[in-house]
Amino acid sequence: MQTSLRPLVFWPTFLILLAAVIASYVDLDAFLAAASTLNSAILDNFSWLFSLGSLYLLAMAVIVYFSPLGRIRIGGHDATPLLSRLRWFSITLCTTLAVGVLFWTTAEPLYHFMSPPASSGLEAGSGDAMLFAMSTMFLHWSFTPYAIYAVPALIFALAFYNLRLRFSISSMLEPIFGPKVKRFGGLIDAVSLYALVAGMASSLGTGALTLAGGAGQYLGGETSPLRLGVIIAIIVVTFVVSAASGLQKGIARLSSLNAVLLLILGVFMFIVGPSVFCLALGVESFGVYLDNFFTKSLFTGAAGNDQWPQWWSIFYWAVWFAWAPVAALFLGKISRGYTVREFLRVNLLYPALFASVWILIFSGTALYFQAHTGTDLYATLNDRGVENVLYELFRQLPLSGVWIPLLLFIAYVSYVTAADSQTDAIGNLCTRGLTADSDLNAGVPMKVIWGVIVGVVSWVMVSFVGIDGVKMLSNLGGLPAMLIVLLASGSLWIWLRHPERLDAVPTRKTPSRAAKDDA
Repeated sequence: MQTSLRPLVFWPTFLILLAAVIASYVDLDAFLAAASTLNSAILDNFSWLFSLGSLYLLAMAVIVYFSPLGRIRIGGHDATPLLSRLRWFSITLCTTLAVGVLFWTTAEPLYHFMSPPASSGLEAGSGDAMLFAMSTMFLHWSFTPYAIYAVPALIFALAFYNLRLRFSISSMLEPIFGPKVKRFGGLIDAVSLYALVAGMASSLGTGALTLAGGAGQYLGGETSPLRLGVIIAIIVVTFVVSAASGLQKGIARLSSLNAVLLLILGVFMFIVGPSVFCLALGVESFGVYLDNFFTKSLFTGAAGNDQWPQWWSIFYWAVWFAWAPVAALFLGKISRGYTVREFLRVNLLYPALFASVWILIFSGTALYFQAHTGTDLYATLNDRGVENVLYELFRQLPLSGVWIPLLLFIAYVSYVTAADSQTDAIGNLCTRGLTADSDLNAGVPMKVIWGVIVGVVSWVMVSFVGIDGVKMLSNLGGLPAMLIVLLASGSLWIWLRHPERLDAVPTRKTPSRAAKDDA
């Protein structure tokens, strides 16, 4: 099978990122001002749509799950699974929100506990503020974000495997607009690719700072450009090698290792931490989350002129939407052979439940130490940054000398695991000629190129410019990406009315690798 570069997808993204790096280096203040103005304009004018759109996708997932469409098999009646269920789940879990969940579940609740929204009337550090903090964590990190990923991924999986459409984000729109949408396929893919690559650069830069901060506790000295460069190079080489070795070897094995390490870390924290307090607070705050779900989901702050939703909830929705279209390609690609209901369980329900348990343990422990011990984690957060809160928390626990180095390793594996799946999807998106019956491998050169591009952009930004600029660049992709995803959801409405269309296309049998995966 012949594959080749898609120039209209590759070059616009590459050139825009190059221009952004140059512009930020030449005049950082002007660059940040322009990016900030655009970012604020999007959040000011479309906060209502981000809030409504995220809630709509979760509702859409529930409707599809209980509909006749839920019985449709991705790839057709005879399609065999690409992965075993356990390996499929570990990849889904570790290539989506695992990186953020690792660090933000200890740092973010402290913000909400000590600085609740002005319009809420809550007293900082109070019991009500604690409930608000925990219930907000469930909103930001469980069912809603996974729905933003899962729904477009399901649409792509059905379009690609059942309708035999191209490996392109525009394929999600073809059931609605017909073949004419192919004319804009390059543009749609380029916009989505830009949002993801900028987001990867932001994530890698933040990850490098986190790892550099942890390494500095043992190496001493300041976090220099050289140290950051070495860390970024190690991460890039690892995730490129993993992505280049293919789904069955590199990505699957690294995800399995990451899932096991996260499980060990969670069990340890639960055993040695304030487990009874975490269980009690978790159950109570999950009730608050359910009771106020619609109010919190649609909170825009307009009535009280409160900026908190734009700083937190709507900001998160923009980030998840920015990453969703390209993430959908990877998540859809690995789902062949399973039914729609199985897909929604593995891509939405199970990861959201895992995240909820993780929040119960880690957010509950952070709030306990802040409220009931002499440890001021909030001061650590303000003085030394988000990445140091988790390290500081572990210093209060037994065997910290053993666990902090292991925590560094888990953070490293988490960043690499998320990055290799995204590199795999980016490489496939920039390659022409991939089909549902191919091995869906863009080849090593394409993955190496994008790994190097992301690494260089991250290093320049974090060493000489600052990470805020590239974060805002990623968020700017949230609006067009959200519009693409919301439009694509129309395909699901069509299939809900005519599920037989997804069974009408004959499929070729492919050898099952599920048993081989677990060997």
